[in-house]
Amino acid sequence: MTNLRVIIIEDEYHNRETLKTFLADYCPEVEVLGEATDVQEAVEKITLHQPDLIFMDIELQTGTGFDVLQKVKHLDFHLIFTTAFEHYAIKAIKFSSIDYLLKPIDLDELLEAVHKAKELIQTESRQNLLENLLNNFQSGNPENRKICLSTSEGVEFIPVNQILYCEANGSYTDFHLKDDRKLVVSKNLKEYENLLIDVNFMRVHNSFLINLSEVKKFVKSEGGYIVMNNEKQVSISNSKREEFLKRMGI
Repeated sequence: MTNLRVIIIEDEYHNRETLKTFLADYCPEVEVLGEATDVQEAVEKITLHQPDLIFMDIELQTGTGFDVLQKVKHLDFHLIFTTAFEHYAIKAIKFSSIDYLLKPIDLDELLEAVHKAKELIQTESRQNLLENLLNNFQSGNPENRKICLSTSEGVEFIPVNQILYCEANGSYTDFHLKDDRKLVVSKNLKEYENLLIDVNFMRVHNSFLINLSEVKKFVKSEGGYIVMNNEKQVSISNSKREEFLKRMGI
């Protein structure tokens, strides 16, 4: 089995040692090439070793993991962020389908992240994932973010303002876009509700998460329903009606 060449970027000694011990004991395919504790050292180690995978703390003493990414010339690696708390950047990370681990690191979660990294390591999209992450993090307006959606055909980066609504489809989610396309994604609607709630989306029904900027009208008859800009009629739950009207300023 080909080794997974790894660099650990972490400024706290005990966290580095714990991660190294886990990898040595439970991930025989992982080869730790080096460690770094600050931004400049991280850039130097990445440039020198050109790793397959990097574990990187979001907050470093001399900057952040995003500073490292901005300084590296070639984003040709897979990345797993580590953080001790629910960092403000987690939403941007999730938008870009980048893995992260909360510290103290849970062994099962680590093994799952390494397994996922091995599967993704050969894909051409990993540079695009990191570029999209940087763009999302730097964007002053969350509504200008692009969300990474994995479909059966590959990975697409969709501006959130191009999404009309999302519809539950069992354990899948159907994304309905302004260009009349439908993307089927293998995650449930709840996961996208948590991501999109801050960018003017609202879960108005068990089956629908809508872009409030794309609402054409609200019809009061027949218990009430919403008409989107593409003329799609969307049901609204009684429990969501008051909140919806308030958010729409009605």
